[in-house]
Amino acid sequence: MAQVKGRPRPTRLTTKNQATIPVAALRKAGLRAGDTIHIEAIGPGRVVITRATDPIQKYAGSLTGVYPKGYLKKLRGEWRW
Repeated sequence: MAQVKGRPRPTRLTTKNQATIPVAALRKAGLRAGDTIHIEAIGPGRVVITRATDPIQKYAGSLTGVYPKGYLKKLRGEWRW
């Protein structure tokens, strides 16, 4: 949150349930415009915002070198009818 003399400055929630997140808070959290986020209520008056991660993008390529060369191509060939 934006700081004023060491204290967070409040942000008003609009009638459309929208709030402006101060740039300083976004920078500190490492969030940028265009990021996809998850918003979760964790109790009365408390909300947590976290960056959404794509599990496919996160793990794509992580098993490189696990299978011997040509193994997957051979395995996929068995799927043909």
